[in-house]
Amino acid sequence: QVQPVESGGGLVQAGGSLRLSCAAPRLTFSSDFMGWFRQAPGKEREFVAGISLSSDSPFYGTSARGRFTVAGDNAKKTVYLQMNRLTPDDTAIYYCAAHRSGSVSVITSYDRWGQGTQVTVSS
Repeated sequence: QVQPVESGGGLVQAGGSLRLSCAAPRLTFSSDFMGWFRQAPGKEREFVAGISLSSDSPFYGTSARGRFTVAGDNAKKTVYLQMNRLTPDDTAIYYCAAHRSGSVSVITSYDRWGQGTQVTVSS
């Protein structure tokens, strides 16, 4: 089973920016929606943002609105997450996942997950 592959994480100072990428060129999609989630130490995994690759329609979780932008490239089966004005609260492992069915903000709606990429924001 082919999994999405994330990249672009790293260490950044508060107020800085990072751009994450998620490539899934060989993935067979149940739906064409790709989501970004994150999980901080000791916390539950939460929905950040996602996008429909065919319609280019984004959807944002509460933590992302106003600071993060999600974009997709349907030809490359790749999605991006541009993160601006980062704070230490954004420190987490960021995961990309392929949506299967159901609500796009719910973890169980996704059936294929990447390994994650670490984002660390220093104060």
